[in-house]
Amino acid sequence: MFRPCIDLRDGRVTQIVGGTLSDDGDGLKTNFISERPSAWFAEQYRRDALTGGHVIQLGPGNETAAREALAAWPGGLQIGGGITAETAPLWLEAGASHVIVTSWVFRDGRLDWDRLRTLHDRVGHQRLILDLSCRKREGEYFVVTDRWQKFTDLRVDRDTLRSLSAWCVEFLIHAVDVEGLCRGIDTDLVGRLAEGSPLPCTYAGGAKSLADLEEVERLGQGRIDLTIGSALDLFGGTGVRYEDCVAFNQSVRARQAKLS
Repeated sequence: MFRPCIDLRDGRVTQIVGGTLSDDGDGLKTNFISERPSAWFAEQYRRDALTGGHVIQLGPGNETAAREALAAWPGGLQIGGGITAETAPLWLEAGASHVIVTSWVFRDGRLDWDRLRTLHDRVGHQRLILDLSCRKREGEYFVVTDRWQKFTDLRVDRDTLRSLSAWCVEFLIHAVDVEGLCRGIDTDLVGRLAEGSPLPCTYAGGAKSLADLEEVERLGQGRIDLTIGSALDLFGGTGVRYEDCVAFNQSVRARQAKLS
């Protein structure tokens, strides 16, 4: 299934090349900056019944835009970016269906189980999504934190996915090395997620055509969804039409309804 997104930088809806993101912004490559407010995108997703979309705050200065998107579709969007145990309940109160967390549950390159436990206790199992966005090193995928700049020691593999499945309801995973490049999905990573994850996953990174959506649906056996960013015409792209993604979801739902 197709999952929509609203990526925010400096309060505006944007699409970037993920591997170029840094604290100071030097070297950042931006594919798209919208003149439309975040709420406009949320309203489109609400109209077309695209559930499970995520709002990601890429750095500071995005809280107002994030809240406007959530207000436009209460309960219809997830929120990520800078989420902590203290702020997570506030975002749920602001209308987020789930909170998405990465960096806060890591310290010194390692998963901090105490922080994860605290967060889990604050928001509950059913409202928590763990972001395991990763980069490849020496043939293995490792979670990266702090705007995707810092490698952790946590591999994205079967053991990790199974152990963390007890603490959340879903995984969000950006393939950072191909994020924003529109050169195709990382099929190796998608395949590993399909084989190793006991939970539903949303994969993002590199999608360039509707064929990528079909491939993720096939490889993931219906348990992995795809976010399309820079290639989507909604974000100035030319590879994928938004209306085709809406139609794809409708066809999947119709097929599922026949089988049930």
